[in-house]
Amino acid sequence: MKMNLQRNLVIALAFLAFSCNNSQKEEVKQEEEVETVVQEVKSINVISEAEKSEGWELLFDGSSLDGWHTYLKENVEGWKVEEGMLITEGGNGDIVTDEDFENFELYFEWKISEKGNSGLLFNIIEDEKYAATYVTAPEYQLIDDSNYPQELTEKQKSGANYDIHAPSKLAAKTPGEFNVSRLVVNKGHVEHFLNGEKVVEYELWSDQWKEKMMASKFGKMEGYGTAKKGKIGIQDHGNFIALRNIKIRKL
Repeated sequence: MKMNLQRNLVIALAFLAFSCNNSQKEEVKQEEEVETVVQEVKSINVISEAEKSEGWELLFDGSSLDGWHTYLKENVEGWKVEEGMLITEGGNGDIVTDEDFENFELYFEWKISEKGNSGLLFNIIEDEKYAATYVTAPEYQLIDDSNYPQELTEKQKSGANYDIHAPSKLAAKTPGEFNVSRLVVNKGHVEHFLNGEKVVEYELWSDQWKEKMMASKFGKMEGYGTAKKGKIGIQDHGNFIALRNIKIRKL
C-alpha cells in the first residue's frame, strides 16, 4: 500500500513538472510570437538611415492620409488607415498623390481579397476632362489571377502593364498575403518587379509601345500615356486592397 502511494506521488510530481515545463515553453513561445509581431510593426512604414542616404522617402506614413487625395477631389474620401495599412473596402474612388513625379523608383507592399482587382498607376494627368485615372495613366496590374470572376487575358494579370504588356511569369501570392512590388520609371524606361522577379520591361513612347498601345483598349483614349510626369495613383476597383511600406526615391 505504501509503495503504491509513493509510486503515485512520484507519477503525480512528474506530471506536474511536465505540465509546468510545457506551460513555461508555451508562455515563452507566445512571448516570442508577440515580440516578432512588435518588431514587424516597428519595421513597417519606416525609412532606415541607409535608405535615407539613398534618397528614399515614405509616400504613406502609416498613420495618416497626408500626401494623398481622391482623384479630382481636395481630400481623401472613404479610404482609411488601419494597423499601418492604407485600405479601401471598395467603392471609394481612386486616390492620387498630391505631388507629381517624373523619374523614380517606387516600392510598395500590397494584398487583395479573393477575386480582388486593383492597380498602381503613374503619370496621371489630373484634369476634369479626364473622368478617371486610367484614361491617361499606365497601370501596374494588381489582381487575383486564379479566382477573378471574369476570364483574364495574359495582359490583365498581376504585374502586367495593364492591357499592353503581359508579365513574363505569374509571381503573385495567394489573396490575403502581402506581395512586394517595385516600379522603376526612368526617362521612359519602365520595369515592373513582383516578389523579386522582373516581370515587365518596356520603353514608353517607343514605336513598339505605340503599336501595342494602339491595339489595346487605350488606343482611342486621348491623353493616354502622353504625360512625361504626373500623379501616382491607387485604383479602387470595387474590391478590398491594403497597402503598406509605400516608398519612393527620385532618379
